[in-house]
Amino acid sequence: MRIAGAKGDHGGVWFEGPLEMGMRVCLHARVAVRVLVELATFDAPDAASLYAGARAVRWTDWLTAQSAFAVHASVRDTPALTHSGFVALKVKDAVADALRDALGARPDVDTKSPDVGIVLHLAAGKAGLFLDLAGEPLHRRGYRVAMVEAPLKETLAAAALLLGGADGEAPFVDPMCGSGTLAIEHALAARGIAPGLRRRFGFERWPTLTPEALAPLPRLRAEADAAARAAVAGEWPPIVCADTDGKALTAARQNAAAASVDDGIVFEQADVATLERRWPRGTVATNPPYGERLRPADLEALYRAMGRAFERLAGWRVIVLSGNPAIERAIRRKPGVSHRLWNGPLEARLLRYDL
Repeated sequence: MRIAGAKGDHGGVWFEGPLEMGMRVCLHARVAVRVLVELATFDAPDAASLYAGARAVRWTDWLTAQSAFAVHASVRDTPALTHSGFVALKVKDAVADALRDALGARPDVDTKSPDVGIVLHLAAGKAGLFLDLAGEPLHRRGYRVAMVEAPLKETLAAAALLLGGADGEAPFVDPMCGSGTLAIEHALAARGIAPGLRRRFGFERWPTLTPEALAPLPRLRAEADAAARAAVAGEWPPIVCADTDGKALTAARQNAAAASVDDGIVFEQADVATLERRWPRGTVATNPPYGERLRPADLEALYRAMGRAFERLAGWRVIVLSGNPAIERAIRRKPGVSHRLWNGPLEARLLRYDL
């Protein structure tokens, strides 16, 4: 995305630039969940200072009396303020009171579909106020039209593929594909298709943005659409989506069609135990059941079969998103890469093996 000076931090990445750069990130980011515009930072050790700091922001730059807004808050390490709902309410009151004083009327609050989303991060008595540029979380690509139990978030799938080093120029196999998220995210990344191409963003509803400020968006979308059309016309390495569950394969087909990558994916009803080395090199990436939300009849046997199948893949890279330590014991190799990730509330390890 050609972002200069980006800096990694706990839980995110910071960068400075024009609004157009934020639009580009919303459109092209594969692993980001939100894109936030910083409005203010201030000390907020208690409710009074939080309210005063939030009220001091020039909210008329972003909201009108006719627009609706919502506040999402997170809080930690602030003894006097421990409840996210309470601190969100204090900021909501501060915003509404400031706009009433400036405009003579309070705007509406709409937690389900706001025109402007406001985000508060409160940590160790320090508050940060942000506008949510993306609106709905960016994992909602718009292609998930069919579901299976315990689906993998699109952003987590993309992160696993990036951290694992999936090769976009080699064959790809997910032998336990579920609803197809890993294969679809791999296809989108390999073809350079923008993950946000099929959705709208929060900033498009901001009431104070002028047509001139929004002018870059149609161009950015047109560029991304042209790249996607060119990708569909190209030739790409094979991608295989396999599962023992016919219903899961049906869901995977429907999702791949909604993402416009079904032309490049082969769907097979097969067991991971039958996985074979069809090509000299490639990538296997999979998210097997952890034994939490999905409980196969014999989880240990499944992991052992998976480990034996991987041993047949000399020259291949294997990426496993593992939420159960028994998987590592079954594979019986030391991973070349191991990252801790979170699959919702479940801790998982991203494991990479070069066979």
